[in-house]
Amino acid sequence: MVNVRLRLAGMRRTIEAKADPWSGTVSFDGRMHHIDEWEWDVPVDGVMYGVALNDQKEWEALSTEMNAPPYEKPPEGPVLYMKPANTINAHRRPVLLPRGVKHLQAAPALGIVIGRTAARVQREQALDFVFGYTIVHDLSIPHKQRYRPAVKEQARDGFAPVGPWIVPKEEAPPLFSLVAHVYVNGRLVQRADPSRFRQPVEQWLAEVTEFMTLYPGDVLFFSWPADAPLVSAGDVVRIEIDGIGALENEIAPEQGGDEQ
Repeated sequence: MVNVRLRLAGMRRTIEAKADPWSGTVSFDGRMHHIDEWEWDVPVDGVMYGVALNDQKEWEALSTEMNAPPYEKPPEGPVLYMKPANTINAHRRPVLLPRGVKHLQAAPALGIVIGRTAARVQREQALDFVFGYTIVHDLSIPHKQRYRPAVKEQARDGFAPVGPWIVPKEEAPPLFSLVAHVYVNGRLVQRADPSRFRQPVEQWLAEVTEFMTLYPGDVLFFSWPADAPLVSAGDVVRIEIDGIGALENEIAPEQGGDEQ
């Protein structure tokens, strides 16, 4: 069992509990529960920033495009995108498939939750500013646009489930061992680990905070989109990250909508 920070539906604040990331059991208020007994809320309350083009496989796949006009060279610094407040979703809550859309890209992501105000931090001290880790389901409508904000494709309501809890970094396995597994309807469809990151998390934290302050509760997340599955209405997506837990959501059709 590890200490975790979580929030249940109807609670205004997060609570401290003990959880087993592998079995999904939670000890709270002197009782043992299974994760499926509760209705969950999001355990984070800050701003969520994704680091784009961090997946080495995606970077390699786009190398020709990045060196073609009009850019003619890859980006030199961090490329960030936001998951605004309307996108934030919780464990076991449905994700609505927009009308006219057949598939969503379901990319697993490791969320780094900031614990101290971080501005111009050094790489060697970067993890001192981290409270812990959580799981992010980085959903998007498949698109080819990489150099302009794909807001319509990435910032739909409910497109960023987070949770189910935060594991403090002191109780989590080392960053390099946080392997993600993605299951669709119970079948393993993707496995990815931080060795695919183009730069270590610590380096990204240093580069991002060189120009932008991160505050306690903010989340900087890192996804593996290159081989992420495409999912459709009725699919249940479960993302497991070793030592952190499992985040599960069903893709549900938007009311009154037929696929086109």
